[in-house]
Amino acid sequence: MTAAGTSVQVKLLDPRFGDQWPLPNYATESSAGMDLRAALDAPLTLEPGDAALVPSGISIYMHDPQLCAIVLPRSGLGHRHGIVLGNGTGLIDADYQGPLLISAWNRGQEAFVIQPGDRIAQLVVLPIVRVSLQVVDTFTDSARGAGGFGHTGIR
Repeated sequence: MTAAGTSVQVKLLDPRFGDQWPLPNYATESSAGMDLRAALDAPLTLEPGDAALVPSGISIYMHDPQLCAIVLPRSGLGHRHGIVLGNGTGLIDADYQGPLLISAWNRGQEAFVIQPGDRIAQLVVLPIVRVSLQVVDTFTDSARGAGGFGHTGIR
């Protein structure tokens, strides 16, 4: 389900979409991301520590400067098989129109084979807030202050 009036243009770069593979879509009514597939011509083996740019077979154009998209790993692949994104998160600006590539990285201990059409990442569209920076000498006090990593403890 999309918000009223919100749409993103998609260009299909691989003819298997619509025939062998469905277009990226939301798996459930409450899904935040759409799965991206590996538009490969042949299986790709990622040995432990290997990374590869995997084509998604699509490009998108959001046009609206108040939107961006992020490419995120699929949690099951990361937890069970060690397949995450080589760059952590991919950011797609609203004016980008090129192919979406997925930086797949095997941080696991065993080789992993990506088959053509496998769902290997997800695409999430987010609103953007642009801010102006105001230079100050000190900040207004906050409850957290400068407390950094782990400052509230574990329990």
